[in-house]
Amino acid sequence: MSEFSGLVALVTGAGSGIGLASAQTLSERGASVAAVDRDPSRAAAPLVRIVADVTDQSSIDAAVREIVERFGRLDVVVNNAGIGAIGTVVDNDDDEWRSVFEVNVLGIVRVMRAALAHLRRSPHAAVVNTCSIAATAGLPARALYSASKGAVQSLTLAMAADHIADGIRVNCVNPGTADTPWVERLLAASADPAAERAALEARQPMGRLVSAQEVAEAIAYLASPRSASTTGTVLDVDGGMHGLRLRK
Repeated sequence: MSEFSGLVALVTGAGSGIGLASAQTLSERGASVAAVDRDPSRAAAPLVRIVADVTDQSSIDAAVREIVERFGRLDVVVNNAGIGAIGTVVDNDDDEWRSVFEVNVLGIVRVMRAALAHLRRSPHAAVVNTCSIAATAGLPARALYSASKGAVQSLTLAMAADHIADGIRVNCVNPGTADTPWVERLLAASADPAAERAALEARQPMGRLVSAQEVAEAIAYLASPRSASTTGTVLDVDGGMHGLRLRK
């Protein structure tokens, strides 16, 4: 049997990038997977597409209700929905600060409010949050984004403590700069996309961007029943950026 056989997973932000790769990976390993996104049109069968917005509690409540009515259970939640921001602490106005936290932090809160009762009934309950190396590395011109992801990492650890007695494991992945549609848009908006990409690649010790599939593999590891003793863990998938200081 596949490691996720009989289990049901919800993946937010599953319309592209890391979320879509994670949904596909979990499905390939036996899970029934709901791909939740404002636009999940790129999620192909057997993924179940569900339109929902993590900034709207009623929308998320309806999505979780639909999943449980369809499959009868919910075992795995991957909180991947997120948006980025560029700038120093003074460059983003209050509305943008609120918008990023609404998605990146409160989005997780809303999903968990809707999912928690169902996860408590699962014998293999797991939550994986997509965080970022920005939570710990101190990247330039990423003040707002870094603050939101720092909150995600802290929230992950707090949730792991709160729900260990419920049998729910909570972990997060911290990707480095990943080769995703958001990064492609960021590069396209720069004055010299080729030079900007080269700089991002050079920032990671392995000399290349992280792939969405590599992050998805880490998410699947943390979500798997085979990782039953892993909770409160922050798993870096960053080409060595977090811990290595190489001499040039």
